[in-house]
Amino acid sequence: MATIFTHSLIGLAVGKIFGTSNLVISKKRFWIFSFVCPALPDTDSLGLLYLGIPYEHIFGHRGFTHSIFFSVFLGLLVVFLFFRKENLNKLNSFLLIMYFTLITTTHSILDALTNGGLGIAFFSPFDNSRHFFPYRPLEVSPLSIDKFFKERGLDILSNELIWVLIPALIFIFIKIVIKKMIVKYKANTKDHSKRINYNEDVSRHQFYGRDKN
Repeated sequence: MATIFTHSLIGLAVGKIFGTSNLVISKKRFWIFSFVCPALPDTDSLGLLYLGIPYEHIFGHRGFTHSIFFSVFLGLLVVFLFFRKENLNKLNSFLLIMYFTLITTTHSILDALTNGGLGIAFFSPFDNSRHFFPYRPLEVSPLSIDKFFKERGLDILSNELIWVLIPALIFIFIKIVIKKMIVKYKANTKDHSKRINYNEDVSRHQFYGRDKN
């Protein structure tokens, strides 16, 4: 798997890029779930480490909780339980569900780009086949926190910084620049319209003034 830090930070990055927080009133709750949802698929590692559930089992690591089905279910659950009182219209409710589905699915996408472990059961519970992407540049992170900090933690974080976090920051920067350009364009257009209306008023006043003379 990719590290839990990167999974959660990607959720925040997606929220920033798409500006989905504008859909809701409870901004704090929105950002909390944006941080938590992308990390939740790895709760299946508890079954592997403490309950003896085999890795390749449907409820094993990278199994059901890494599926698209689980992502959709979690998106529906989060919006229904925690944003029900927002009085969202149907479109905004749908967009919010899709948002939480997407950021949860980013977990599986990142894991499918790692160079170790079993693949991802994207289509569970209908098909428990495991899948990787053809190109896998990400270093796999150990499930054990102790092993992570004692063995390859720094190398893994450096790898994720290059392949995941820096590209995410670039997208956020591009979004900010585009937003500023749009705001500036709208402001300039509004000023231009005001100048045109002012000139028209002046011309009209001068025209009627000559008629009176």
